[in-house]
Amino acid sequence: MKRLILICLGVLTISCTSNAQQKTVKEKKTYSVSKTNAEWKKILTSDQYYILRQAGTERPFSSPLNKLYVKGTFHCAACNTPLYESEHKFDSGTGWPSFDRAVKGSVDKDVDHKLGYARSELLCGTCGGHLGHVFNDGPRETTGMRHCINGDALIFTPKESKK
Repeated sequence: MKRLILICLGVLTISCTSNAQQKTVKEKKTYSVSKTNAEWKKILTSDQYYILRQAGTERPFSSPLNKLYVKGTFHCAACNTPLYESEHKFDSGTGWPSFDRAVKGSVDKDVDHKLGYARSELLCGTCGGHLGHVFNDGPRETTGMRHCINGDALIFTPKESKK
């Protein structure tokens, strides 16, 4: 009986001191494009607002940008910052537009624990809008990274053909 009580106390102690129970205070970063929630709601669709400003996620395979492979640039839907070039886009099979790298200096990384474990969150480096997450299961022949991006966070601009 003593052994059972000691085991229960040990499990209780470990579970109460795990990282999931610890609150971390994040320093709020200031971005060069900053608006109130009311201002963002005026310029974004409800889906864009949900994803970019509330860190939401669209349903997989719902974005027309998922299977778009035309030459051009993917911009932030909130502030029009160029984020991804089409030459770095690949079909990950996950249902979201995927890229092996971002335009240099355009994307910030943060950590979120919304699913109970740490994930690397990707944010627009200009307005701080939530884009998606980055994983290390991308193409090994390039960067090995997969930037899994919500299509509603992006606007596509095709490359103009030279005449």
